[in-house]
Amino acid sequence: MKSDLDALMQARNMDAFIVFGNAENNPPMTYLTGGGHVSHAAVIKKRGEEPLYFFGDMERDEAAKSGLKLIPYSKYDLEALFKKANRDNLLAAALRLELMFRDAGVTSGRVGVYGFYDLGAIFGALSRLQTLLPEIEFVGEAREDSIFLHAMETKDEAEVNRIRRMGEITVEVVEKVKDFLTACEVRNDEVLLKDDGSPLTVGDVQAKIRLWVAERGAELPSGFIFAVGRDAGVPHSSGNPADLIRLGQTIVFDIYPAEAGGGYYYDFTRTWSLGYAAPEAQELYNQVKEIYDTLKDSFDLNAPFRNYQVMTCEYFESKGHKSQLNSKAPLDGYVHSLGHGVGLNIHERPFSGLLVGEDHRLKPGVVVTSEPGLYYPEKGMGFRIEDTYWVRPDGKMEILAEYPYDFVLPMKKWKPAHG
Repeated sequence: MKSDLDALMQARNMDAFIVFGNAENNPPMTYLTGGGHVSHAAVIKKRGEEPLYFFGDMERDEAAKSGLKLIPYSKYDLEALFKKANRDNLLAAALRLELMFRDAGVTSGRVGVYGFYDLGAIFGALSRLQTLLPEIEFVGEAREDSIFLHAMETKDEAEVNRIRRMGEITVEVVEKVKDFLTACEVRNDEVLLKDDGSPLTVGDVQAKIRLWVAERGAELPSGFIFAVGRDAGVPHSSGNPADLIRLGQTIVFDIYPAEAGGGYYYDFTRTWSLGYAAPEAQELYNQVKEIYDTLKDSFDLNAPFRNYQVMTCEYFESKGHKSQLNSKAPLDGYVHSLGHGVGLNIHERPFSGLLVGEDHRLKPGVVVTSEPGLYYPEKGMGFRIEDTYWVRPDGKMEILAEYPYDFVLPMKKWKPAHG
């Protein structure tokens, strides 16, 4: 949580940090400021002190909503700085940063650098700032182990409620997609038809998904997956818009919308087959559902998350599938890790991969996914089931948005030829 930042800084021997970029779609900045339409901003926090929020005057009302101590950029005479820098833009930026750091009381020590911004501009300005404040050591961290991902790992109830609301929106959209698909007319060759009699494509469905998400005030900043047949067998294939929707093919629908402006995410997947399923597809789906249910009943408070990745690999290997446990970078079978944290980032701590440490645990306050799957692109099929769970303060695991696990979806206007 945000209250952990000072302790995390202390543990990393970090005296201060600076976050660059917009307040929206920039998780570290959003985390500190609450978001809003504030662009080209910066936050400097000295350990043990409140953050300072630097912003342009035109966005002063938006910045004020953060509740942070505010310093407008107009405090610094940019024209004078530009002149002093002999019209060198990067040096002028460094001169302004020097004044900002001095206002924050930071002229020496280890300073972490975070945020989403133009890498070249930040590197250039900080390189020049280093000569102006030589007692500062700028520090970069691996994203997966940064103080921000550690702080974000546990959520308070207000954060969880925002994720829960995104879950409600997610399953509303999924239900609309299911109802739309199952209400379609079906051509003799088992292709679904639109109202005008033309074939329904993946692109048609994807357009409706974008519309229905937007109508509910959410966004899809990281995209989504609606993939059929062979593409369903490639875990992160978003789906070919030109593909036709047919009966009896597997559909992997992985949707992870976020609050508008780059807020909290939800993550969810279902696998469907319209009308009927081939026996092999049904068997593989049953295996994914079996391990999903086993995991759900096995999750234990404070257990290392990677333990459940091992359990999933061992189960699928017992059924004859490859996994990362004994195959290097498999392209079919079970090919990814079990889950990950969810919050302002679609992927954040704790992670479940085989290489992560035991500090990635199912402790109270974390929000994680469980998403086992099987993938056989050359067979034209793939399967994944995913829900997002919250480890509650009482240690119980709660799915934040319930939704059925039906694999075969009956078509309302189609009956098998023998029916």
